Amino acid sequence: MTSLRGAHAVITGGSSGIGLATAFMLAQRGASVTLIARNSVRLDAAATSLRDSGATDVQTVSVDVSDQRAITAALGSLEPCDVLVTSAGQARPGHFLELEDSVFRQMVEVDYFGTLYPIRAVAPSMIERGRGSIVAISSATALLGIYGYTAYSPAKFAVRGLMECLRGELRPHGVHVGCVYPPDVDTPQLAEENEFKPAETAAISGSVKPMTAPAVAAKIVRAIERERFAVYPDRSMALLAGLGPLAAPFVRWVTDRKVRDVRKRLG
Repeated sequence: MTSLRGAHAVITGGSSGIGLATAFMLAQRGASVTLIARNSVRLDAAATSLRDSGATDVQTVSVDVSDQRAITAALGSLEPCDVLVTSAGQARPGHFLELEDSVFRQMVEVDYFGTLYPIRAVAPSMIERGRGSIVAISSATALLGIYGYTAYSPAKFAVRGLMECLRGELRPHGVHVGCVYPPDVDTPQLAEENEFKPAETAAISGSVKPMTAPAVAAKIVRAIERERFAVYPDRSMALLAGLGPLAAPFVRWVTDRKVRDVRKRLG
């Protein structure tokens, strides 16, 4: 068991959603918290809500995680990081042939490099001290590609690959590595994402009730405390990951059927 009391936790994407919910729970465990996000107004509001809940040590840093120099400098100016949760990310669904090239590039820059750069910045200190925890938020779409996510899913697959490799490299140094595979989560990001979902994608995801951010955060904090690698916030993700290739044909059959039904309805 890892104790979080007195630890310094850094959360990217910490101004809302999963990141902010995780910050609340880490603060409740006695950790000092640094929130990182681009929007300074949202960061200030998030920090105020944390302090109002009783958190006594909260910092904020406004920086773009996809800017390597900026995020590296920002993290270098802070006290050593004991826990890093990389929750910053974007999801932009759409039909493959209709998406601009810039969307594919942006998903990789924000979701993959925006995960990689903070890890690269804090890992050396963790290795030197022989302790620490790094948790990245991947996605259910990193377990199985879904219609409409040709830009987003590959970036999250890359996060999955990074963390699987990193686990083996950092474990001998006493550093815990975790990777989270949430389904849809009721956050501001999901609301924005829904504005761009093709009808087929909405039909596939619409049958599943989104999780709440605190429910996902509870799984993340538990994984940090128990030093678990793969984090599946709900039973369906655990089954999909566990059954793997056996489940994939059935899932594809279900999703193909939903796509056909939507196309028939739309004519």
